Amino acid sequence: MSAEQNPTSSTPAAEPRPGRLTVAAALAGLEGLALTVGGVWMLVLGLTGSDDRQQAVTGGITLIVLALLPLLAARGLLLCRRWSRGPAVITQILALPVAYNLLQADSVAIPAGIVLAVVAVTALVLLVNSETTRALGIRGPGGAPDQK
Repeated sequence: MSAEQNPTSSTPAAEPRPGRLTVAAALAGLEGLALTVGGVWMLVLGLTGSDDRQQAVTGGITLIVLALLPLLAARGLLLCRRWSRGPAVITQILALPVAYNLLQADSVAIPAGIVLAVVAVTALVLLVNSETTRALGIRGPGGAPDQK
């Protein structure tokens, strides 16, 4: 029996991805998906004439391009790539002022602001957690492994 057919003779499996890291990746992915949907929605409104065409197309393309950051970060987090935490943290930090502005509105945007704030704070807490840091192989200050 070859090594490919016998699961017990394969190389030792890497440590499983922590649940916190998976949840953080899911949250970043959902944010990226929401930005993509919002961008496509703006494009459709602009192209159908329901909104100012130039502004809608520019806004829609901008949102779709901005969606790449959390989507790439989510993929990197799922694959336990060290580089992915930076873009994921940046995405959450950028989401906080957006959530604040949504909370200042006198409309149905308030619930969206609450959801965005909760998602951003939750993802930040998960991303700076020592278990997540260790799983991504990020070392503490001075190059010492994070021992917390």
